[in-house]
Amino acid sequence: MVSFEDFRQEDGVPIYLQIVRHLKAAVAAGTVADGEEMPSRRVLSARLGVNPNTVQKAYRQLEEEGLITSRAGAKSYVSAPPERAEALRRELPAWSAAAFVARMRALGLSLPETTALIERLWKEAEP
Repeated sequence: MVSFEDFRQEDGVPIYLQIVRHLKAAVAAGTVADGEEMPSRRVLSARLGVNPNTVQKAYRQLEEEGLITSRAGAKSYVSAPPERAEALRRELPAWSAAAFVARMRALGLSLPETTALIERLWKEAEP
């Protein structure tokens, strides 16, 4: 079953979008496989402490994007064949980087300042 144990809410981002991103990131990282069972909407709602409608909205978007399959009254499963997982591995870093760049520009940082920040943080995170 797909785990949401490491899910952390972010300020300023709708929770349903965070749930969608969490699953996409897990698929891209290979920690969630094609065919893996999703938690029920009620269970995930209780686990995350959010309204069941929020989880329903996330699942609906995931279904529309073809990342999960669901049937009324039945369980939901991840639908991420290898080519879909690979596409997510390419898309997500670019999306995250674009969001980061936009935040740094909004803070008034220049490219050299942003690059220096990334280099410092990269080195600090080394094992």
